[in-house]
Amino acid sequence: MIIYGGFTFFVLIIIAFVFIFIASSIKIIRQYEKGLVETLGKYTGTKGSGLNIIIPIFQRMLRVDMRERVIDVPPQSVITKDNVSVVVDAIIYFQVTDPVKVVYNIENFALAALKLAQTNLRNVIGDMELDSTLTSREKINTQLREVMDEATDKWGVKVTRVEIQKIDPPRDITDAMSKQMKAEREKRANILEAEGLRQAAILKAEGAKQAVILDAEAVKEKQVLEATGQAEAIRKVAEAEKYKIEVVYNAIHEGNPTNDLIAIKYLEALSNIADGQATKVFLPLETSGVTASIGGIAELFKESNTKEKSSVR
Repeated sequence: MIIYGGFTFFVLIIIAFVFIFIASSIKIIRQYEKGLVETLGKYTGTKGSGLNIIIPIFQRMLRVDMRERVIDVPPQSVITKDNVSVVVDAIIYFQVTDPVKVVYNIENFALAALKLAQTNLRNVIGDMELDSTLTSREKINTQLREVMDEATDKWGVKVTRVEIQKIDPPRDITDAMSKQMKAEREKRANILEAEGLRQAAILKAEGAKQAVILDAEAVKEKQVLEATGQAEAIRKVAEAEKYKIEVVYNAIHEGNPTNDLIAIKYLEALSNIADGQATKVFLPLETSGVTASIGGIAELFKESNTKEKSSVR
């Protein structure tokens, strides 16, 4: 019984050892990881995600996270080119590109990247004045990223971006900047107000000028229209009078009158024409014969007057 019990215990130990051996040989690598296999302390290969088998005791596997990670650079005091002390806080984003280099070329990448960021942050901001530092964060971010990316390339790490969280100048500098910005705003407000008044005066003067021009043009247009109307009225009256004379003239000639009757009618027509306000009277060309008749009538009046005088005597 003692021998049988010892044998059973030995079998159980062997089974347990085999189970532990198999369990130790199975390695599951996640999607975002890479596995570095070392055989007797020497790197022998890189395993991808999924189920992987290694030889326990002789081999071991180191997992490397390939995801993008972040390092928070603690706030530190930095002196600018114009001797102003500012407190700068930054964040570094990086991603492992070569798991072999990040494991075997650097002992502690996070600590090394932090110290490298602090040193280069002092160098970059130390070459800039305070105003440029406050307004050129993107430039600082780009310079830091380029410097750190070049330095970390041999470590198998890619610095994707560097972000400056805040830049805090001293309190007295902040107060001075606030006063300066307030004065600048007041200056811009005064300039805008003066420009507005100037523009308003110019527009008012332009409006008055345009009103005078329009009034003058209206008066001119009124005078032109009145003169045109008067001329048209005179022309219409003249045409009407001319037509009236022609109608009378035609009517008289259609009745086959004598020259004496024509002369009398012409005299009546002339008296009516002269009764108006016209300063000139135009006679038709046919008045030559009528004038002769008038002359004849005048001779008759002379003879009649001579006879009356002789009879009186």
